[in-house]
Amino acid sequence: MNLVSVSTRYFVALAAAVLCIASAASTSAQVQTTTTTTSGIPTKEVKIESGEVVAVKGNDLFVKMSDGTLRHFPNVPESARVTVDGRELGIHDLMPGMKLVRATVTTTTPQVVTTVPSVTGKVWQVTPPLVVILTLEDGKNQEFKIPDGQKFMVDGTETDAFGLKKGMVVTATKIVEQPETVVTKEKIVAGTMPWDVPVLIVK
Repeated sequence: MNLVSVSTRYFVALAAAVLCIASAASTSAQVQTTTTTTSGIPTKEVKIESGEVVAVKGNDLFVKMSDGTLRHFPNVPESARVTVDGRELGIHDLMPGMKLVRATVTTTTPQVVTTVPSVTGKVWQVTPPLVVILTLEDGKNQEFKIPDGQKFMVDGTETDAFGLKKGMVVTATKIVEQPETVVTKEKIVAGTMPWDVPVLIVK
């Protein structure tokens, strides 16, 4: 079996989380989440396989591969097409002696999915430097863990968790970046007629 391969490189982004809290003018609370996807540079891997049709039985195809092995392709769908001498042929149009070449192109695209949930509420209780509890719009309290070394903006002034006081209206935003990999495959099959089979040309 012939195989042509283009080296593939994978780009992986590190996941990161940042919590920042700033003062807000409104006492109402909202929970909003935005999600964006950023794609990196895709890479491609091409695999070439070639062989000769030995037999077609119903929708089963038997091909002698270039390395001499006999390969069985069962239940080939009616929609499958092979380009032979410029014509689109189906499984029942194939015949012994036809030369087939299949190219499988695998495309790998690195992506980073960024999720940003934002919560606005009033400080109900703070236990520096560990947690802060906010009263949300629905009147319920929710606890948020504070990362080590986190700074907060209160009325334009930067402070740490020890600077938060009960009654302050703050907005908490957490940015989470999740790396993902999207893989797609495309198969292209082409072939040639046996030399001893006439080709009908319609003018």
